[in-house]
Amino acid sequence: MTEYRKKLIEVALPLEAINIASAREKTIKVGKPTSVHLWWARRPLVACRAIIFASIIDDPDQEGVPAALLKRIDELPNPPGISLSMEKLRLEFTKLDEATLNQKRIGMVRRAKLFNFIEGLVQWENSNDEKTLKTARELIMAATDGNPPTFLDPFCGGGSIPLEAQRLGLEAHGSDLNPVAVLITKALIELPPKFANQPPINPESRKKFGHGTSWKGASGLAEDVRYYGQWMRDEAFKRIGHLYPKVQLPREKGGGEATVIAWLWARTVKCPNPACGAQMPLVSSFSLSTKKGKEVWIEPQISNAQKTITFNIKSGAGTPSLSSKMSRGAKFKCLICNQSAEEKYIKRESIENRMGAKMLAIVAEGSKGRIYLPPNITHESISLVTRPTDVPNSPLSYDPRNIWCTLYGLDTFDKLFTPRQLVALTTFSNLVDFTFDRIIKDTNNLDLGIEKANAYANAIITYLSLAISRTADWGSTLGRWESKAQVPQQIFARQAIAMAWDYSECNIFSISTGSFIASITNVCRSLLNLPIHDNCKEGKVLNRDVTSISNWSGLISTDPPYYDNISYAGLSDFFYVWLRRCLGKIYPDLFSTLLVPKSAELVADQYRFKGNKEEAQIYFENGLSKAFTRLQELTHLDYPITVYYAFKQAEIGNIVDSSSTSISSTGWETMLEGLIKAGFAITGTWPIRTEMSSRMVGQGTNVLASSIVLVCRSRPQSAALATRRDFLNALKRELPAALRQLQEGNIAPVDLAQASIGPGMAVFSRYSKVVESDGTPMRVRTALQLINQSLDEVLAEQEGEYDADTRWAIKWFEQYGLTEGAYGSAETLSKAVNTAVEGLVEAGFLYSKAGKVRLLHRDELDPDWDPRTDRRLTVWEVTQHLIHALDKQGEPAAAELLTKVGGLGEIARDLAYRLYTTCERKGWSQEALAYNTLVVQWPEILKLSAEKQANTVVQGNLGF
Repeated sequence: MTEYRKKLIEVALPLEAINIASAREKTIKVGKPTSVHLWWARRPLVACRAIIFASIIDDPDQEGVPAALLKRIDELPNPPGISLSMEKLRLEFTKLDEATLNQKRIGMVRRAKLFNFIEGLVQWENSNDEKTLKTARELIMAATDGNPPTFLDPFCGGGSIPLEAQRLGLEAHGSDLNPVAVLITKALIELPPKFANQPPINPESRKKFGHGTSWKGASGLAEDVRYYGQWMRDEAFKRIGHLYPKVQLPREKGGGEATVIAWLWARTVKCPNPACGAQMPLVSSFSLSTKKGKEVWIEPQISNAQKTITFNIKSGAGTPSLSSKMSRGAKFKCLICNQSAEEKYIKRESIENRMGAKMLAIVAEGSKGRIYLPPNITHESISLVTRPTDVPNSPLSYDPRNIWCTLYGLDTFDKLFTPRQLVALTTFSNLVDFTFDRIIKDTNNLDLGIEKANAYANAIITYLSLAISRTADWGSTLGRWESKAQVPQQIFARQAIAMAWDYSECNIFSISTGSFIASITNVCRSLLNLPIHDNCKEGKVLNRDVTSISNWSGLISTDPPYYDNISYAGLSDFFYVWLRRCLGKIYPDLFSTLLVPKSAELVADQYRFKGNKEEAQIYFENGLSKAFTRLQELTHLDYPITVYYAFKQAEIGNIVDSSSTSISSTGWETMLEGLIKAGFAITGTWPIRTEMSSRMVGQGTNVLASSIVLVCRSRPQSAALATRRDFLNALKRELPAALRQLQEGNIAPVDLAQASIGPGMAVFSRYSKVVESDGTPMRVRTALQLINQSLDEVLAEQEGEYDADTRWAIKWFEQYGLTEGAYGSAETLSKAVNTAVEGLVEAGFLYSKAGKVRLLHRDELDPDWDPRTDRRLTVWEVTQHLIHALDKQGEPAAAELLTKVGGLGEIARDLAYRLYTTCERKGWSQEALAYNTLVVQWPEILKLSAEKQANTVVQGNLGF
């Protein structure tokens, strides 16, 4: 028995609701707090919220839970469709007496109430809902006797996790080695609470709103960022606005002038054909708009005599007639002579500074959408400005996996921008000091005091600088034009600095995507959506290594580096060089170096070890072990630590099935090994998906999780040593109950194998060591294999609750699927499970003819089937009919059928888990999807069924 109270996250979670909300969050593009600035691979805010909440709240079905917490849980509303009768529990828990059984029922009802609350808590619309968050904070206070833990994320990155801790009322701390990550997290949790509920200080707002307006949360700060951002933009326009002219529209486009959104360019090299020698444009695509019914493209006009190319704009039905891109990579052809230019040639031309650029088109703002115009010689000549001298010219990191532009000579940061882009970014960054002085001047008539006025001005400047950095993301020569959405693309559309052959040069003074005002607007929206609530505790973010943290104890949840996945330091240099220019005076310690420090970054980057992968791996494993060891010392014993592990698609198979010896599972095993060696016992694993269930159905695939949350506790120093047999016996003893709890939480079958790693690793990691028969320590990979084998055995053991006909169908399905097999084989199998082939045919799910038998497809089942009159009712048949009703007529039809089958419905759902596992093992993805979908939709089916039964009772009482 454990010496601590288990938290909800160590027992069960409403995982599907969390995953659906996480997937939905991905589709929300506007107003996210984290839109204050880009950071890579952020975890979904709603998932972080649920994980932290469930790490504090006790599972109610255990002894020692605070009475105040149980009372507050009891006050929560009952979830719809809940049905936990004593009769059902007696069948499931046959060895429990009535009193214990009743306590079990009460605990399960309370857990269901918490599930229902979490399902509401993770809805995006409730992110700042005062009623929901007030309840969450009350539950946390009740669970902690009014003394909630302080919170730490030692790898805070983009700040998602500490932000959600602050939303839940905790005092949030974060740390990171990367200065850009520290600045972003400061902007989310440290600066806003300092100025909560403060009115704006700018003269426009003071005059417009006076003193009677209430400024809640960070709204006053956001208003000042908006005002001074506009002031900065106007001042910049006075200096360089002439470099961004409007464009004259032809009569057929309405005439007059229009604001340019972007100028589209293509890089050029001299054709390698000596007889041609034309400047050939390197264009990946000539499409401007691929929106159906509004197609627009660039049509090259070729002059063979002059060896020149001009570009016209075409629209209507059709597609570009020419293409210069020949294949993947840097391989293009000359549109004049058709000579191909190989990658080697293009690299040499670019490295030797013989690469040019040619305008392809102009995109302008129109009253009814985008207006596309051919190149304009006036606009092209205006762009040829003198390159400023005071620009960031530090080298990019050597990282061929994530930074590709260096292969083509774009090896210093100034080379990533056109001269006009450099003029714009340096102009805006040079205006930072002027803007600071303007803010201080505007505070002179206010009673703020010098210290607070300076602090507030620094905060505003921080957000303006983040907006400048955001603008650089869209304002380089590595952002292409996105023809589907008809917008400029940012450089970091992926987690890399890729090469772009054709690019969009945004008008920094427009109001469209890529402009400075668009960045200011996004920063302000982020501020308005921050969880600044009453009694919000000011966060604290430090630029430090996790191993240097001491004299602290509390709740930890973190998203550490993943082996060799992303070199954040190298990528974030792109932002650092501009942020340092803007904020070096305000944060001298944070920006003390020319580039982001890299030597201490925890990543298995072989290029930092002269290409030696083994040295890189050793460095990463040692660093991760030291980090986890320190976290084990810092974690408060009352709470588990949660660690996110995100993995690449190629790694997924090895996480679920670790039988492969592929290197692709190295990161996963390293994470588990690191935690166990540091003294942690892994008590849970929760797969977090960011793909909608509806999208999974639409694609016809079963999408595995994009990350796994590992739940860990400190392992007692007195932990015993175990043999392989001890480990297997413990798995056999404990995994069935853990699996049942996961199924009660309605975990999707697609996630079951990943989630079952948790209770399996809980057994493995609670021992000081598990030894093989030869005395050597068991590897994590071997333990994962044994856990998966045990999972299959547990699912097979659940067959005891099925009727004989269903047991026959399961075994036949495992061997033949839905294909034909010999009658003799079917007859032999039927005798083994005490049934008969004729009876199976009579049951209505088997076809038998000419010495062959097969299971009926769902669309072959009796459409008039009624379980209430079926004299040979089977769980197999119920399962298939439920899936068929759900697929053809939706949840209401499945709910109506569930009402008719009664208690067999829950057993049918259990069978879906078993059949899903079989399908996955056999590679039958479409059939697997059907069983996964039934379980995923089960809560709604159950709810509709309960409502139907309730309505039937009411109507009966009224005499209808």
